Amino acid sequence: MDTPNKSVPRVVIVGGGFGGIQLAKHLKSAPVKVMMLDRHNYHTFQPLLYQVAMGAIPADSIGFPIRRIFTKQDNFRFFLTDVKKINPESNTVTTDIGDISYDYLVVATGSNTNFFGNKEIEHYAMPMKNIPEALNLRSLILQNLEKALVTKTYNEREALMTFVVVGGGPTGVELSGALAEMRQLILMKDYHGLKKQHMKVYLVEGKDRLLAAMTPKASQKAKEFLEKGEVTIYNSVHVQSYDGYELKIDDGKVIHTKNVFWAAGVKGELIEGIPEHTITRGSRILTDEISRVNGYENVFAIGDVAAMITTDMPNGLPGVAPAAMQQGQHLAKNILHLIKGEPTVPFKYLDKGSLATIGRNKAVADLGIFHFQGFFAWLLWGFVHILTLAGFSNKLSVFLTWFLNYFNRNSDNRLVVRYFNTETMMTEPVAK
Repeated sequence: MDTPNKSVPRVVIVGGGFGGIQLAKHLKSAPVKVMMLDRHNYHTFQPLLYQVAMGAIPADSIGFPIRRIFTKQDNFRFFLTDVKKINPESNTVTTDIGDISYDYLVVATGSNTNFFGNKEIEHYAMPMKNIPEALNLRSLILQNLEKALVTKTYNEREALMTFVVVGGGPTGVELSGALAEMRQLILMKDYHGLKKQHMKVYLVEGKDRLLAAMTPKASQKAKEFLEKGEVTIYNSVHVQSYDGYELKIDDGKVIHTKNVFWAAGVKGELIEGIPEHTITRGSRILTDEISRVNGYENVFAIGDVAAMITTDMPNGLPGVAPAAMQQGQHLAKNILHLIKGEPTVPFKYLDKGSLATIGRNKAVADLGIFHFQGFFAWLLWGFVHILTLAGFSNKLSVFLTWFLNYFNRNSDNRLVVRYFNTETMMTEPVAK
């Protein structure tokens, strides 16, 4: 690869997530060259992955080409590549297209699913951290409903129509609510011969309440919404094992299911070359208050992969999109301060609140001193998510799809475009 122009500092950003995109945008007018590296050529709007998985919206409506975002930014370059290693001693990163030099390096690789070392669960449970995984989950749901229509045994049908969501954070709650809504509005309409009482939805959460990062009132209301939708909730329990058919919980319960969706935890997406002494909690990179990796002058980390431990945030920043976006925006300013030899400014996270939807007309909102639930919270949730989507075409696509789905009480996106093999846990093309 080329070497940087010594007269113009090069900022290399690894990862095109929320933090990386905001950082690059806010360096638009800066006297730097910005280079972004990612193994995908698109930015993924992760908060709506569960809607892709449920067939509520098309997959391409939450992905937007990275190059398209920066069409008018002359100091920006993007390379589709996989970063293999960071080499701080030589100020380079090793990629599958060669070594790339940097003056400032920003690790913004985000997070991946954490199965807490359980290889059996990792093999059989379904994660949902990117678009391909959401499409796999969609295929599995639809394939198992098709199989349930033709199976000859009660036990087999019961397992095919039992859905277990592990993890009671926003993703788990929203996915459970969507499954309950599918059972109520779509199952009997589209799958003649299947009954609502045949389909069971469970939500398993290790903490004593759902949405633990929100207020107790929001947690309780979310639980009420889900229970009204006939979701069975198990709190203060953990999954012990899952072999593709039998899920065991540590309180002795056993659930027979072919559908386990894992939303119980995340871990930072680390890159080789980051020293062990800078890693905390097994998967996050320790940084100072300007997002600089401990022990380095020109290496930074932002978003889910970073752990900025401060007196205000002793557990680090929350792993949510607004935190990553604010970090990216703030780091752009501090990189300019460093280039100019000016003092840097510590990062302060502004918590604008939390939202979670539990299905049609139902959501909970914690916005500072304002706490509310129900239809208005649901409208606000939709407005915020559309506003945050990348690209006008995606905003319009999601809005129109939601509008049609709301009045039709159905969706046109439940397509099995690729077969998911539950034996190998791999995707296969659909036969012609």
